[in-house]
Amino acid sequence: MKKVKVRLRPIVSKINLPTVLKTAILPGDSMERLFIATQVGEIFYIGNESIRTFLDIRPRILKLGDSGGGYDERGLLGLAFHPQFYYNGLFYLHYSVVGSQGPGASPAGFQPNPCDPTTLNQRWKNRETQYDHIDTVEEWIIQSNGQPQKRRTLLNLRRPFMNHNGVHSLNFSPETGKLVLTTGDGGSGYDPFNLSQDDMEIAGKILEIDVSKNTFINNPPIVTRFNELPVAIQETLTVMAKGVRNIPGISFQRFHNQYIKYVGNVGQDLVESIFSFVHYKPMPVTQLIQSSLMNDESNQEGIINFGWRGWEGALPTLIRRNCTNNPDLEEKVIAFYNEAVNTSVRRLPPLTSYYHDDPRPDKFGGTALTGVQAYMGNGIPDLTGSIVFTDLARRGSQSQLRGVLAYTKIRTDGKLSDFSVITTDYDFGSQSAVYVNLGTNLDQTRLYLGVHGSIKVTDFNQGAVFEIVP
Repeated sequence: MKKVKVRLRPIVSKINLPTVLKTAILPGDSMERLFIATQVGEIFYIGNESIRTFLDIRPRILKLGDSGGGYDERGLLGLAFHPQFYYNGLFYLHYSVVGSQGPGASPAGFQPNPCDPTTLNQRWKNRETQYDHIDTVEEWIIQSNGQPQKRRTLLNLRRPFMNHNGVHSLNFSPETGKLVLTTGDGGSGYDPFNLSQDDMEIAGKILEIDVSKNTFINNPPIVTRFNELPVAIQETLTVMAKGVRNIPGISFQRFHNQYIKYVGNVGQDLVESIFSFVHYKPMPVTQLIQSSLMNDESNQEGIINFGWRGWEGALPTLIRRNCTNNPDLEEKVIAFYNEAVNTSVRRLPPLTSYYHDDPRPDKFGGTALTGVQAYMGNGIPDLTGSIVFTDLARRGSQSQLRGVLAYTKIRTDGKLSDFSVITTDYDFGSQSAVYVNLGTNLDQTRLYLGVHGSIKVTDFNQGAVFEIVP
């Protein structure tokens, strides 16, 4: 693939870890503004060359970084503006709720152990007491005085573990006009409760929410499964995809009179993957529940299945099984053989994958996929029509962590697409620079990069946002 070099133009610095980068036109405004949401609960926008506060919900966000030495995957994870935001002032938030911490779904220190298969096939019991935290999806509105106010709660979700909650998790579909929520598999490792393939579990799915329907339920129950929801809420939901491990949102690319959808699935041990699809048939949750009761999956052909946990990208999920005393022996076993076989013909093959360990000189070893965006601008001609993506940090011998910017293109022969690193000119000096987010404007002609000085959310004011320019 062609080698591409770009510049990073600084937009703002010394903010907290940015989780969402999007543009919108404020009611009564005439310019498209860049909005920046941070993991700790702030939302800023750039106006007249200065950064302004749009909304601060830090008191609503649970305390981050207490466990894991400052690393955390909870917080303010999603921000989406209604397609008619300029006229109706509606926008949507997804975040982890203050005071909702639980003891966890498993005993403290639980880790899936490939040498003990029972730890890979657990059941999530006592869900009302054994959970990590609660996530909420809310609708907000800008009042006539210009101040945002919460309007209603759409969903309250109980999550088993701290990690795999998704990020950049709310986007509106230009096809259906519905709000798309992307949820991870619930966390830990190897999806020990197998939530992502269970049709009744909300975890590990991509959902469409019809926000035009008012359920008149001000405080929805806190749930983990679709059949626990009131019927009025069930009727607002359709399932677009399952088999998700963890996901940095969904990107839509217009192609003639259709839209190509791009989804990144964060890997476990071996590989990070990007999927693409055009056609799908979302299944109403009410119908999904009925099918589950009748044990009938015949009408689920239209639901996209990314294959997790049986598949990690294009590979059966393999586990490094260091169960012997020989340090030179690196065994790998198929973790979920039966599931890999059962989903082999149902799953969607990835568009492209890149590995955690790649010896090829023109490639890189990745850590975690953090952003996927289609680019339709002409400012960087070599990238026009490409899918640009970011990885948290390149694996290797660097003294300081450095994120990776790369791109790929769709092939027409169905084979895995190649990918190439995009080089940048920016000198981060001795500071770590992990790439935590990738955003775009409304017509996908601009790309924005979110960077943080560490992988710890508790390292405050080390975030920055850049525009990717020729």
